[in-house]
Amino acid sequence: MPRDGTATKTRILDAAEALIMGHGLTGTSIDQVLAKAGVTKGAFFYHFKSKADLARALIERYAAQDEAHLDALLKQVETVSSDPLQQILSFLDLLVADAEKLIEPGAGCLIASFVSQFEAVDPVIREISARSFLHWQQSLGAKFEAVITEHPPRFDVSAEDLVNGVISTYEGALVLIRVLQDTSHLFRQFAQYRQYIELLFMPE
Repeated sequence: MPRDGTATKTRILDAAEALIMGHGLTGTSIDQVLAKAGVTKGAFFYHFKSKADLARALIERYAAQDEAHLDALLKQVETVSSDPLQQILSFLDLLVADAEKLIEPGAGCLIASFVSQFEAVDPVIREISARSFLHWQQSLGAKFEAVITEHPPRFDVSAEDLVNGVISTYEGALVLIRVLQDTSHLFRQFAQYRQYIELLFMPE
């Protein structure tokens, strides 16, 4: 009976992701991945044709996990209240609660890590990244559309821009953390964005 190579492939992906989040894609070699994963070069090339193929598999896995996590959070907030505004505020609270995991050493956004390193991003990686962001715009955007309908905002806004504000707040806070070496920025920036949503939609 042939052995299932899933465990080996997962071990390679896990090792590569940890190295890339710490050293970047260009700063991570296949030999480093092999050493960290504890696999042979033959095992690596059985699962991946090249380093580029590995990078594409990593971003595909990361995007799928991110989309599933977003969907789970949105389902969770629907049990809290039927009011879309309260659901959005609860969603932001959950993101802040997740912040401790996001600021652990080696944690971060793999999409941002890949895209920020190159002017000419691999078109496959760009497509997967765009699909992931589009999923946020559609899923979380539907919540914001409901908020705009039920709670007229103080000034004109779009659901898409509000979703992009969430993404930008997250990615920007991670940059601040890396540059300023202060992990409080993620909590503080999300708190500011939450206050903005309250001021935008809450009645005076």
